[in-house]
Amino acid sequence: MTDTATRRAALEQAIALAQAHETPWPRDPHAAPGPGQQPFGVHHDDPPPWNVLRGPVHERGPQGGVILQQGREIGAWGEPDRADLTFSVAKTYLCLLAGIAQRQGLLPDVHAPVASSLPGIGFDSPHNRAISWAMLLEQTSEWEGECFGLSEQADRWRKVANDPRPAGGPKGGARPLQAPGSYWEYNDVRINQLALALLHLFGRPLPEVFLDEILKPLGGGSGFAWRGYDEAWLTLPDGRRVQSVPGGTHWGGGVSISARDQARVGQLLLDGGLHAGRQILPCDWVGAMQQPCAIAPFYGRLVWLNRDGKAFPGASTEAFFMMGAGGHVVWVEPALQAVVVLRWLDGGWHAAVMRALAQAL
Repeated sequence: MTDTATRRAALEQAIALAQAHETPWPRDPHAAPGPGQQPFGVHHDDPPPWNVLRGPVHERGPQGGVILQQGREIGAWGEPDRADLTFSVAKTYLCLLAGIAQRQGLLPDVHAPVASSLPGIGFDSPHNRAISWAMLLEQTSEWEGECFGLSEQADRWRKVANDPRPAGGPKGGARPLQAPGSYWEYNDVRINQLALALLHLFGRPLPEVFLDEILKPLGGGSGFAWRGYDEAWLTLPDGRRVQSVPGGTHWGGGVSISARDQARVGQLLLDGGLHAGRQILPCDWVGAMQQPCAIAPFYGRLVWLNRDGKAFPGASTEAFFMMGAGGHVVWVEPALQAVVVLRWLDGGWHAAVMRALAQAL
C-alpha cells in the first residue's frame, strides 16, 4: 500500500470512529429527553428560574464533519451543508466581529473601557465602568447585571470541560465578584452583554454584519441564521427595531451554520485573516486571539488553547479551538495546515477521535 493509500485508510478509520460515537442528545430538541440526554439550550445544572428556553431551537442532523488540509477539502461526512446549531462556537464569531469593528475603525483600542464609547447600555455602574473590550473577549470582565432578563449570576461558578481548574461552588451560586480583569469565568450572560455592546458599536444587526463581512466574502452563508431570545429586541438610535443575539444556544437561539462554512471560518483564521488577497480580519487581531490570557493560559480571546499539549490530546501546542456544547469542535491546526470540524460528537470520544485524526493527517 502506498503512503497516500495508507494515510487515506487512516483518515477513513478516524472518520468512522467519529461517526460511531454520535452525541446522546436527542435529534428533536422538543422531544422528552431519554436516559443520559438533556434538552437543547438548558444547561443540566441551571437552577430555577434560569432553567427554561428563551429562544428557538431546531432539530439537528447526524454526527458529521469536514476536514481541510492546505486549503483543500479532504474529508466530509454526515450532512456537511446542513445549517445546524453550533452552540458556543458562536462565541468565537463575536471575537471575529470585534476584529471587523477594529478593521473598520470602530474599535481602535481593545483595552479601552466599553463605557467610554457606549454609555447607557449596562457598563456605567462603579463596578462595570472599568470593564474593557479585552476583558469581555477573554471572559475576565466580571460584568454584573442582567441582560434581557438573565442575571449573570446564572453562570457564576460555571464549570466547563476544558477548564482545568476544579469546580469552586454550585452553578448559579452567589460567588463574590472580583475586580474586572482579575478573575476568569465562562459566563454566557456576560457574553450576551458583549454581543449587545457590539450591536450598539456597529449600529447594525450582528447576523447581517457577519454574513456581509465574513461568510459571503468566503463564498459561504447558505442557510446561515443567528437568532436571539424572544425578549431580546431593542430600538437603535436611528429608530430601527433589531434583535440582539446570544453568543451561543444557552437558553435557545444562537447560530445555525453548515460544517463547510465553519471550515471556511477556520481556514480564514489559519490564514491570518487573509482570503483571496483580501485581509478580511487584521492579521494582528488573529494573532492576538491566540495569545494566552494572563490569568487563564488555557484560553485566548474567545478560543481555547493547547499550550501545555494536554488540554487537547493529539493536537499541537499551536492549535486553537472553537468549542460548543453537544459535541461541536472547530480545530485550527497550524502544525498540520489543517482545519477539522466535528459536529454532534460524544464528548467522551473527543480525545480519541482527535488523536486518530492527527495521526492520519
